[in-house]
Amino acid sequence: MNFLYFILIGLAAGWLAGQIMKVNKSGLINNLIIGVIGAVLGGFLFGLLGLAATGLTGNLVTATVGAIVLIVLLRKFGSKR
Repeated sequence: MNFLYFILIGLAAGWLAGQIMKVNKSGLINNLIIGVIGAVLGGFLFGLLGLAATGLTGNLVTATVGAIVLIVLLRKFGSKR
Protein backbone atom coordinates (compact mmCIF):
# COMPACT_ATOMS: atom_id res chain seq x y z
CA MET A 1 0.00 0.00 0.00
CA ASN A 2 2.88 2.39 0.75
CA PHE A 3 4.28 1.80 -2.74
CA LEU A 4 0.95 2.74 -4.34
CA TYR A 5 0.75 5.83 -2.12
CA PHE A 6 4.31 6.82 -3.16
CA ILE A 7 3.45 6.38 -6.87
CA LEU A 8 0.24 8.43 -6.58
CA ILE A 9 2.02 11.24 -4.74
CA GLY A 10 4.81 11.17 -7.34
CA LEU A 11 2.31 11.32 -10.20
CA ALA A 12 0.47 14.26 -8.65
CA ALA A 13 3.71 16.07 -7.80
CA GLY A 14 5.09 15.55 -11.31
CA TRP A 15 1.91 16.94 -12.86
CA LEU A 16 1.83 19.89 -10.45
CA ALA A 17 5.51 20.72 -11.02
CA GLY A 18 4.94 20.51 -14.78
CA GLN A 19 2.09 22.99 -14.50
CA ILE A 20 4.09 25.39 -12.32
CA MET A 21 7.21 25.20 -14.51
CA LYS A 22 5.20 25.18 -17.78
CA VAL A 23 6.69 21.98 -19.15
CA ASN A 24 5.38 21.27 -22.65
CA LYS A 25 5.93 17.50 -22.72
CA SER A 26 3.84 16.34 -19.78
CA GLY A 27 2.80 12.76 -20.39
CA LEU A 28 1.68 10.36 -17.71
CA ILE A 29 5.00 8.49 -17.65
CA ASN A 30 6.97 11.77 -17.72
CA ASN A 31 4.99 13.09 -14.75
CA LEU A 32 5.48 9.86 -12.86
CA ILE A 33 9.24 9.78 -13.39
CA ILE A 34 9.71 13.47 -12.54
CA GLY A 35 7.43 13.15 -9.51
CA VAL A 36 9.02 10.02 -8.05
CA ILE A 37 12.57 11.30 -8.52
CA GLY A 38 11.38 14.67 -7.20
CA ALA A 39 9.93 13.01 -4.11
CA VAL A 40 13.28 11.43 -3.30
CA LEU A 41 15.15 14.65 -4.07
CA GLY A 42 12.68 16.75 -2.06
CA GLY A 43 12.96 14.43 0.93
CA PHE A 44 16.75 14.68 0.75
CA LEU A 45 16.72 18.49 0.46
CA PHE A 46 14.17 18.92 3.23
CA GLY A 47 16.30 16.64 5.43
CA LEU A 48 19.36 18.79 4.78
CA LEU A 49 17.39 21.85 5.85
CA GLY A 50 16.07 20.11 8.96
CA LEU A 51 12.47 20.20 7.74
CA ALA A 52 10.00 17.38 8.10
CA ALA A 53 6.74 17.02 6.23
CA THR A 54 3.97 14.74 7.41
CA GLY A 55 0.62 13.76 6.03
CA LEU A 56 -0.68 13.89 2.49
CA THR A 57 -0.20 17.63 2.04
CA GLY A 58 3.32 17.60 3.45
CA ASN A 59 4.35 14.71 1.23
CA LEU A 60 2.84 16.38 -1.82
CA VAL A 61 4.64 19.66 -1.08
CA THR A 62 7.94 17.87 -0.52
CA ALA A 63 7.63 15.88 -3.74
CA THR A 64 6.52 18.93 -5.74
CA VAL A 65 9.42 21.05 -4.49
CA GLY A 66 11.80 18.23 -5.36
CA ALA A 67 10.24 17.86 -8.82
CA ILE A 68 10.57 21.60 -9.45
CA VAL A 69 14.24 21.49 -8.43
CA LEU A 70 14.72 18.51 -10.75
CA ILE A 71 13.10 20.35 -13.68
CA VAL A 72 15.31 23.39 -13.03
CA LEU A 73 18.42 21.17 -12.96
CA LEU A 74 17.36 19.38 -16.14
CA ARG A 75 16.84 22.70 -17.89
CA LYS A 76 20.19 24.00 -16.73
CA PHE A 77 22.29 20.93 -17.44
CA GLY A 78 20.15 19.27 -20.12
CA SER A 79 21.11 18.97 -23.75
CA LYS A 80 21.20 22.23 -25.69
CA ARG A 81 20.04 20.99 -29.11
